[in-house]
Amino acid sequence: MSANGTAATAPQQPQDKHRWWALVVIALAQLMVVLDATIVNIALPSAQRELGISDGNRQWVITAYTLAFGGLLLLGGRIADYVGRKRTFIIGLIGFAAASGLGGAAADAGMLFGARALQGVFAAVLAPSALSLLTTTFTDPRERSKAFGIYGAIAGGGAAIGLIMGGVLTEYLDWRWCLYVNIPIAALAALGALALLHDRPGHREARLDVPGVLLGCGGLVAIVYGFSEAEPRGWSDGLVLALLCGGVLLLLCFVRWQTRAPHPLLPLHIIRDRNRAGSFLTMGLATIGLFGLFLFMTFYLQTILEYSPLKTGLAFLPMTATIIIGSTQISARLLHRVPPRMLMVPGMLLAATGLGLLTQLTVDSGYPSHILPALLILGLGMGLTFMPVMSTATQGVAPRDSGVTSATVNTAQQVGGSIGTALLNTIATTSATHWITSHPTRDPAQRSGIAREGIVHGYTVAIWWAVGVMLLAGLIAGTMVTMRAPKHDGRDSEGADQAAGVF
Repeated sequence: MSANGTAATAPQQPQDKHRWWALVVIALAQLMVVLDATIVNIALPSAQRELGISDGNRQWVITAYTLAFGGLLLLGGRIADYVGRKRTFIIGLIGFAAASGLGGAAADAGMLFGARALQGVFAAVLAPSALSLLTTTFTDPRERSKAFGIYGAIAGGGAAIGLIMGGVLTEYLDWRWCLYVNIPIAALAALGALALLHDRPGHREARLDVPGVLLGCGGLVAIVYGFSEAEPRGWSDGLVLALLCGGVLLLLCFVRWQTRAPHPLLPLHIIRDRNRAGSFLTMGLATIGLFGLFLFMTFYLQTILEYSPLKTGLAFLPMTATIIIGSTQISARLLHRVPPRMLMVPGMLLAATGLGLLTQLTVDSGYPSHILPALLILGLGMGLTFMPVMSTATQGVAPRDSGVTSATVNTAQQVGGSIGTALLNTIATTSATHWITSHPTRDPAQRSGIAREGIVHGYTVAIWWAVGVMLLAGLIAGTMVTMRAPKHDGRDSEGADQAAGVF
């Protein structure tokens, strides 16, 4: 669109003078959703002891949340388009707070698992609404870059922030406060949303695609559940194979149905776009390595280096800082000047390098000399990647599809994280068992040392797989994301202007 055309749309859609305060509200909600995937990790041993959760079932404190979240995000995105983004944003906040209170008051394992699943359900409504509101609030290319830089920092660093908060709350209060803390955050964000956020009514002419919901969400849940069960049961277990094969079959049926559905849950033109599809794949692969690393490093620091919960949480702080720097100070400043893949590819290469350093871990590795440099490099790489991925994935989307597109970004992140946790943990456990079995000893004094060495060996093998995943993400970003820098791409600018005119 020409400069004159751009100017002509401005009087119809003036910039919201409170848009930066609105960003604070949206960022608060996103922080709560992202950090809740990891905040209970450090608190899990305390919760397990108090509620009598078995070793085989303790994983459900994590996976009940990520399964519900990742599996229902597409439905949440369509609900946001149908009902209205501001309304679903507030409903999601209230429901998430209520579920958090229920989990904090849990009297037994079943109550805690159910509350975590309910948190995931409301997070699936809240997250796409938040990203949609961000997309429609900031339409100027430069301001959009800054806003997505902040949002990307929250999305990337929220998981690490959750580990820090989990350590502080567990050590000084109680593990239950890892759930109660969401209540004041949600209340503050809801009040801010009522006062600051603006949105047009939902598109009532649309209808929810119920068969698509059952096929798509069912397939995702089956696959993630299958990866989760592979760790305790093994890859050859009948249930695991049935879940994985059944999940793939359901997703194939889902794609087939979306070509015929009158009101598809995921319009296939969204993922047919080369740049958008590349962004979705890059996000999913990146979080496979990142979430798996959080699990390994948490256990390594606490069980091998014998760190306290608080010290373990603080050990991730430098990584959080470099994620924020990479997103807000580098990607946000360069995205409107360089093609997105010029940020994504170096970001994935840096992340792979950081993980590669961690493959050299031993039972005697020091934090300053071995772990800290790797976390700094990894964080910088993820910071460079998250922001352009989310901006590219949601750019130029028709207004009525912004909710489902935002949901697909979050689905890639959560499903990738769930798969990464289950898949890499299975690899680590299997490798550790084989290593310990191949080093038998009759000396009781040596068994503990061999077990520790075997555990660390399992971590390093799994991290090597994560390195490969990061390199694959970089390859996909480099070959699929071909979009030019916004100021050099008239087509992208026109799409942004049209979105501004509609909203």
